[in-house]
Amino acid sequence: MSEPKKLYIKTYGCQMNVYDSERMAEALGGKGYVETKTPDDADMILLNTCHIREKAAEKVYSELGRMKAFKVEKPDLKIGVAGCVAQAEGEEIMRRAPMVDLVVGPQSYHRLPAMDDAVQTGAKALDTDFPEDDKFATLKGRSKGKRAPTAFLTVQEGCDKFCAFCVVPYTRGSEVSRPADRIIREAQELVEAGVREITLLGQNVNAYHGHDGGLAGLIWELDKVDGLERIRFTTSHPNDMDDALIDAHGTCEKLMPYLHLPVQSGSNRILKAMNRKHTAEGYVRLIERIRAARPDLLLSGDFIVGFPGETEEDFEDTMQLVRDVHYGQAYSFKYSTRPGTPAAEKPQLPEDVMNDRLQRLQGLLREQQQATQASMIGREVKVLFEKAGREAGQMIGKSEYLHAVYAEAPADVLGTVRRVKIVDDSANSLKGQLIA
Repeated sequence: MSEPKKLYIKTYGCQMNVYDSERMAEALGGKGYVETKTPDDADMILLNTCHIREKAAEKVYSELGRMKAFKVEKPDLKIGVAGCVAQAEGEEIMRRAPMVDLVVGPQSYHRLPAMDDAVQTGAKALDTDFPEDDKFATLKGRSKGKRAPTAFLTVQEGCDKFCAFCVVPYTRGSEVSRPADRIIREAQELVEAGVREITLLGQNVNAYHGHDGGLAGLIWELDKVDGLERIRFTTSHPNDMDDALIDAHGTCEKLMPYLHLPVQSGSNRILKAMNRKHTAEGYVRLIERIRAARPDLLLSGDFIVGFPGETEEDFEDTMQLVRDVHYGQAYSFKYSTRPGTPAAEKPQLPEDVMNDRLQRLQGLLREQQQATQASMIGREVKVLFEKAGREAGQMIGKSEYLHAVYAEAPADVLGTVRRVKIVDDSANSLKGQLIA
């Protein structure tokens, strides 16, 4: 028997890309590939790219430049670019980086086996279509091998919101939801492989419409899956948080008390310029309703500072919204242009102004996060242990609130949910004591 071919995948960006990389590895597994953790011995290298971060395309070209040395040493090595930069750049990647053998967009990676056949003959393969065939229906079932206790599961892709700063509608396409029965089947396969917590993924996950009851209906179906102990979802849009989903936060025990709900700005003028289609006041009222349903919910959010036209008054509106809402965790960024988006054509703010505002916002968010973590000291939480810690006899997992928690514990807690008392906090984690 011939030796299996080795596949190295480098994943950039969001959780959905992590999921996509797993599915790409499974698709190529049928062609005799097994994953390797280093590019040094790979027969194929795939860069699964993200277009959200600043200068994403240039970073990919820089990485390809570093990969060129592997191709020189091993001429039969195949190099591919997948994901959103692949979708956006297409043929330009092959023009600028001739060593690239294949380019595949995020909607076409189920075609990787056929593309592999082509590149093994010395041909180039490019597929950045939005195909009519359902990639999820084409892909085989999930691997039966032992898995980590947590997993991502894509239920929805694409976005119809067209926020002025965002490339997702152009790289991932319009909103598409997977049928609920296929999601349930995949969830069952994951649980059979050892998964205890599933995070449902979508560019706009709470717009999911593959079940008559929407995302809430899907969550209640997953609630029935034996062995599945925890459910999360990300990322959401305020306009799609319906009554049923709010109610699920208060009544579904498997749905964790954590919600990532981006607002982006606290200024109605900027929200309108961003084409967000909601107001700051509406967002605050929505959070009040969600917290009424689940008082202990930990809220996370996204913020963009320095959007074109943002004044100091607009920025102060954002700071006030943060003070009013209080976030246990949040992500904040300077605005950066994305070619092809409406905001890219507008006059940009000076870099020093954006830097100053970002530092002030991050300082406030950091205070709130630290206060939230400090408030956990003395409380009892339930931790799903995921891996061994850095110290001997230490295990690490996540609480219901997505806090990283470490504690002295035997190895057999791996993959189980245990009661833990929080005794201390640090910048990014909590220290706990296992409760017998």
